[in-house]
Amino acid sequence: MAADSEPESEVFEITDFTTASEWERFISKIEEVLNDWKLIGNSLGKPLEKGIFTSGTWEEKSDEISFADFKFSITHHYLVQESPDKEGKDEVLEDLIPQSMQDLLCMNNDFPPRAHCLVRWYGLREFVVIAPAANNDAVLSESKCNLLLSSVSVALGNTGCQVPLFVQIHHKWRRTYVGECQGPGVRTDFEMVHLRKVPNQYTHLSGLLDIFKSKIGCTLTPLPPVSIAIRFTYVLQDWQQYFWPQQPPDIDALVGGEVGGLEFGKLPFGACEDPISELHLATTWPHLTEGIIVDNDVYSDLDPIQAPHWSVRVRKADNPQCLLGDFVTEFFKICRRKESTDEILGRSTFEEEGREVADITHALSKLTEPAPVPIHKLSVSNMVHTAKKKIRKQRGVEESPLNNDVLNTILLNLYNQFKSAPSDSLTYKLALCLCMINFYHGGLKGVAHLWQEFVLEMRFRWENNFLIPGLASGPPDLRCCLLHQKLQMLNCCIERKKARDEGRKTSPSDNVTNTYSGDAGKSGDHLGPDNLKDMDKEKGEVGKSWDSWSDSEEEFFECLSDTEELKGNGQESGKKGGPKEMASLKPEGRLHQHGKLTLLHNGEPLYIPVTQEPAPMTEDLLEEQSEVLAKLGTSAEGAHLRARMQSACLLSDMESFKAANPGCFLEDFVRWYSPRDYIEEEVIDEKGNMVLKGELSARMKIPSNMWVEAWETAKPIPARRQRRLFDDTREAEKVLHYLAVQKPADLARHLLPCVIHAAILKVKEEESLENISSVKKIIKQIISHSSKVLHFPNPEDKKLEEIIHQITNVEAIIARARSLKAKFGTEKCEQEEEKEDLERFVSCLLEQPEVLVVGAGRGHAGSIIHKLFVNAQRAAAMAPPEEDLKRMVPPEERRQNLAADFPPAAGRELILRTTVPRPAPYSRALPQRMYSVLTKEDFRLAGAFSSDTSFF
Repeated sequence: MAADSEPESEVFEITDFTTASEWERFISKIEEVLNDWKLIGNSLGKPLEKGIFTSGTWEEKSDEISFADFKFSITHHYLVQESPDKEGKDEVLEDLIPQSMQDLLCMNNDFPPRAHCLVRWYGLREFVVIAPAANNDAVLSESKCNLLLSSVSVALGNTGCQVPLFVQIHHKWRRTYVGECQGPGVRTDFEMVHLRKVPNQYTHLSGLLDIFKSKIGCTLTPLPPVSIAIRFTYVLQDWQQYFWPQQPPDIDALVGGEVGGLEFGKLPFGACEDPISELHLATTWPHLTEGIIVDNDVYSDLDPIQAPHWSVRVRKADNPQCLLGDFVTEFFKICRRKESTDEILGRSTFEEEGREVADITHALSKLTEPAPVPIHKLSVSNMVHTAKKKIRKQRGVEESPLNNDVLNTILLNLYNQFKSAPSDSLTYKLALCLCMINFYHGGLKGVAHLWQEFVLEMRFRWENNFLIPGLASGPPDLRCCLLHQKLQMLNCCIERKKARDEGRKTSPSDNVTNTYSGDAGKSGDHLGPDNLKDMDKEKGEVGKSWDSWSDSEEEFFECLSDTEELKGNGQESGKKGGPKEMASLKPEGRLHQHGKLTLLHNGEPLYIPVTQEPAPMTEDLLEEQSEVLAKLGTSAEGAHLRARMQSACLLSDMESFKAANPGCFLEDFVRWYSPRDYIEEEVIDEKGNMVLKGELSARMKIPSNMWVEAWETAKPIPARRQRRLFDDTREAEKVLHYLAVQKPADLARHLLPCVIHAAILKVKEEESLENISSVKKIIKQIISHSSKVLHFPNPEDKKLEEIIHQITNVEAIIARARSLKAKFGTEKCEQEEEKEDLERFVSCLLEQPEVLVVGAGRGHAGSIIHKLFVNAQRAAAMAPPEEDLKRMVPPEERRQNLAADFPPAAGRELILRTTVPRPAPYSRALPQRMYSVLTKEDFRLAGAFSSDTSFF
């Protein structure tokens, strides 16, 4: 047994060499992929509906296979269709030819406007392509082509796959394929000829019929009739009697009307060139039979006017130059520049004669230091005068990037034309003006110059108490860009300073009248015990008007030092400290009486004090403050310091309350400031009477809480003598410093959202005139995309470029619509019905790859197209393009075409079909098809020839 078992064990060590060669492995891999994709057997689909190749959904799936070291991609292309009804499945399918062979004869989808080339050439709904994986690889030698084709043939035979399998040969740009389809006892060979030089005999139908018949090689007489489908395509490039109405902008004009208005603050719109470069007219004869028509080298019956089907497509100019797109793109480019304003305009504009360079940053740093600085010594008006003098001296009038007319026009626009709409804010207008300057008047230098003038204007306004127009009143709107917030902050500072300065000038009687007629007085009229001030929600709404600060004849003292602040009532009361001593003080800073409330301990009426408004904040200041508070940590000391920082406003209000209500206690303050923290209950006193007894809430009774601590340190000082919560001088100088150090790139970053916003509004406005449904959807997508991208402070450049590209695309579509409307004269139509039809036709041209012309050459649109060609031909007849005609058209036809309405066809496509037995007369009758295309420099024949493999 042992001897017998040895040879037995050797059997398992035998290596299987059945798929040893590279060729066999390659075939095996193809079979494996076909099995994975379930392309085995005959899967019959529904008959193809008309136009399904264009309107239907095409899908593909790919894999990679190798022949030795050479990589191929194998791709399955197929039209997505519902599975056919299962009725009739019981029939014997053995005699049925594969689906693709049946599709060769289907006439419902000849010449699809948009499809894979193999779909156009063979009418297939499903096929597999094997092509070199790398774009620069190619199968060039004949032996390799034959090897691949035999591999395909073996794989199809082994698997029983009935889907056509193609191999791409030669260079990819030539789009040359050979392939095969196998069924039970039948086979179709897909062959192709691709030439640059067109043989003369193949430029017409009779020559192509000869090729087709000789290739079929059918010996039957008479031969079954050949079905013919013909399409000639004519190209119109010269739009006679029609000029693109969009003129390039006049860069010397401040105001122009032809490009949508060049006034400052308005955006240009439209394409600088005609966005429609060509019109392609396809004239089709879908069902002809051999013998009915004549088309040879001498004569042709194929007159385009008589063609039963006309369809049109337009060729769009590649990336037409669009004004709005260029406008925004050029502004966006500034974001990438590194230069500062001084570097762009020359030496420092604040250099003074005989002194060291003392630029604006040095001046501002002095102004913003904590120590008091005599403002008059650094007069802003002197700065402005010196700056302007130096600008003139350094650059000269001729060298100035912006001339005075341009500058004055902009400044007038910025400061005089104001509307209440948010899109008409100063910041928005500034963005558009900078865009205009960048595009038409001086580029980056112009932007730097205008910004410099703008900053000087802002300083001048701060110095002279002139409010900045075009900005909503109130604190900075955090929903806007930071630059807008900074300008609003500066306006707040000017407003405070102006009110303070006017308060000093007015007489006591006038002062009282003015201050009490404001919002604060109105608020007081409606004030009752139920709607009192609540720290948690309503803080700052009542009695907070800065305009009402000047009470009686006293003045407001600007930023008093600590020693000055302690003089008078504040210091004395601080020393005495007790409520009884405070009760003897003179009340100050009262706004008005608070309803019927009285002080708990002396029964005096409770007065609402004039209080300071909380300091307005921009988002960067809020972020800064949050970071400082976060860095204090969670220790007891950090928490205490945080509480002190956050209670500055509370302390100020307590001091104002004490000054207005001598002899008051914390309970009195809480009753006004935060009524929810003073709890009142009905109790029975010693005499048996029901009385109200009040006490502070639990949180107010916590030992050493912030409120108690603040109350103990608060002195009775009226708001006008307190250190300001909002130091407008310091904050204004911070803003002006911020503006002065902005580089053009920073400026562009700040203002780009405004520019994009303006561009979208412009596109919406222009679209509303054209009413293009597809554009409406795109605009909605742009708005959605922009809101996400611009929501964050520093969006990525790539995302910004995407938005600008989308806006430019929409502009181009609208320009195309206008171009087509002008070409087809939609406005000239007298009949409303014809006008609507034309507008619908134009709309379809924009959205569809190819549009059927109703009525062909005899319809309304057809007659317009005919006239366009006739006009172009008449112009061309003066200098006929003989060279262009020589290759395609024989001399006789050239002479005929000189006076014709249409030029020689730019493309001639023919499909020949028949069903004949091959290779022998007794073989099975099978579909045969040949597609031919002839253009100026290209000739292609794509044949599908079927043969019987059982009876031959």
